[in-house]
Amino acid sequence: MATLQTSKRALRKSLSAALRTLAPADVQRQSELVIKRLVNSPFFQQSKCVSCYLSMPSGELDTSSLVAEIIRSGKTLFVPKIKSTSEGQMDFLRVHGEQDLSTFPAGPWGIKEPDYEWQGARRQSVLDSPGESLDLILLPAVAFDRSLSRLGHGKGYYDRFISAYAAAHDGRRPLLVGLALREQVLAPGEVPMGEWDWKVDGIVSPDAIYGIRGDPLHTVNEEGGLRRMAS
Repeated sequence: MATLQTSKRALRKSLSAALRTLAPADVQRQSELVIKRLVNSPFFQQSKCVSCYLSMPSGELDTSSLVAEIIRSGKTLFVPKIKSTSEGQMDFLRVHGEQDLSTFPAGPWGIKEPDYEWQGARRQSVLDSPGESLDLILLPAVAFDRSLSRLGHGKGYYDRFISAYAAAHDGRRPLLVGLALREQVLAPGEVPMGEWDWKVDGIVSPDAIYGIRGDPLHTVNEEGGLRRMAS
């Protein structure tokens, strides 16, 4: 019987190979449809503080126009920054407008990342800002399924960050919404999940929004992990 990690690696490998075959024009068109569906949604429009990933150069939905839209709509935007000093750890740093965004250098996997400083001062981290609560985190993945499971790239960055965020905010955390190309949305139960993997609250694809039911809370259990509260 395949182990959880073996099953994850196999699915990650097959989906990644399929995504590499997509024509850039197809990815761009699907990205536009997802972004249009997202920005017209009530949960996006009601969110004042949003985290959005900056996309890889290829192989996933392009968020470049989305992050610009977040800024132009007057929302506060935070983007991921991998911590070079802590393996498997990620922070979210504030973006101060489109000009600031345009200066970001490419980090791991060709993904643009902010520097830790902005205009001679330390850039704001969402984890260091108890008064700054995220309303919405927009997540990437290799795959999602319609039971709201998520398969990332295997590093655990988002799972650790969400756990750390909830622990720092008395168990509360933002709405978690995945952005997906059609090829990344699988049938219910097809994405293998471990005990500490976070499900998302919703998935936005070119064709539909799956699963959004509001803003559920989470609580910390005795072992320091996080469990979904009964709905």
